[in-house]
Amino acid sequence: MKPHPISYYFICLVLLCTTGMSAQSYIGATTDHYSGIHGVILNPAYIVNTPYRVDINLASASALGGSDYFAINVGDILKSNGGFDFDEDVDKFPKDDNNFFFNADVLGPSLMFNLNSKSSFGFSTRARGFLNLNNINGQLYENLEDGFDNSQDFNFNLEDFVGKVNAWGEIGFTYARTLIQTDKNIFAGGITLKYLMGAGSAFFNTPMLSGQYDATSNTLSTNGSLSYGLSHPDFSPENIKFNHLTSGFGADLGISYQWNEQNADGINPESYIPYKLKLGVSITDIGSINYKNGEVTQYDMNNIVDADIFDEDDFQQVLEDYYSGETTSRNIKIKLPTAFHLMADYHIKNNFYASINGDFSLISSKKHKVSHIINNFTLTPRFTTKWFSVYSPFSLREYGNFAWGFGFRAGPLMVGSGSALSNLISNNSKSTDIYVGLKVPLYL
Repeated sequence: MKPHPISYYFICLVLLCTTGMSAQSYIGATTDHYSGIHGVILNPAYIVNTPYRVDINLASASALGGSDYFAINVGDILKSNGGFDFDEDVDKFPKDDNNFFFNADVLGPSLMFNLNSKSSFGFSTRARGFLNLNNINGQLYENLEDGFDNSQDFNFNLEDFVGKVNAWGEIGFTYARTLIQTDKNIFAGGITLKYLMGAGSAFFNTPMLSGQYDATSNTLSTNGSLSYGLSHPDFSPENIKFNHLTSGFGADLGISYQWNEQNADGINPESYIPYKLKLGVSITDIGSINYKNGEVTQYDMNNIVDADIFDEDDFQQVLEDYYSGETTSRNIKIKLPTAFHLMADYHIKNNFYASINGDFSLISSKKHKVSHIINNFTLTPRFTTKWFSVYSPFSLREYGNFAWGFGFRAGPLMVGSGSALSNLISNNSKSTDIYVGLKVPLYL
């Protein structure tokens, strides 16, 4: 069977993640007070009062993917010597409303530097991709992917079924400044203005689609409608290319507060002021990209078809050949995955810290023209010095996922994963992520 282009794209990316490829980026690293330019991803206010004079990112990449439909035993993959079969060797948990997610974030040449003792500037380049598939019937998905089982009838109802793939680039300009400073307290604010370059988007949704598979006649009957859209006719979720880019604008906003460990009056104004407690609040990814040559096809799904056609053609071709549809050209606005972030970082003693942060989507999963992150709550203890940090984040992720990871920063290199340890010890990992980065730090 030729798979649905979006589900095929997702499976390929998940396999890359689980074999060695953060939604959330650089989990554990962005809350470190040595995060530098990577701190703007979480909160633009974090580049003020840092231990850096200049921090230059050469290249960094982060990816996170998972689902509540399947679970993977990483140990089985490592023991398989390349013989791991995704269809046969994973545990599957089909239900009426399964969900899939994937987020990739590549931070290109970027830097931050201090303008003076109270303000900092940052410049960043990023390429990002999101996939969300929500409220899909797991049994239907399995049959579409693996072929229909001729021995078993089943019924399904898809309510608020939504899928979307979005890819874009960013050029960001960040300014952060100390707003209020007393002996023991520092309030700061920051803003990142982003020029967006949309590579494209594909999306589909249905408010209600019901159906039945008849094993005796090997037919699939469906009732309802399905809307399928592309940001431009040539966009392919299987082969995303960053050409023919469409412009847009976005912004991140953040504030921070820190309670100092010593009076600021006793410290050189050009020096970093250590804190006992630091708090942050931010909203990221405000904005949208407008595509002028989009296409949306509304399909009437009231039909009975031979199930074997799903083994012969991909799902998009099946729609075109067996269901009546009306295509309209229109302008399509794709919004960014707006999210709300809370963070607290506490200096325990000496070089030991612990941070707590929560990431919450401000976008409903029912929206089909906008991607969204998964809600996430993370506790990260760490040991950190100027040239070295090691941290181990513990996360609770949406769809019932627990993740335990490990990461480190050693001079210019940072490597980590928010789920590496839980993936190794768990028999049914439902999400995985990894990141790596190379930078040039110049300390105060």
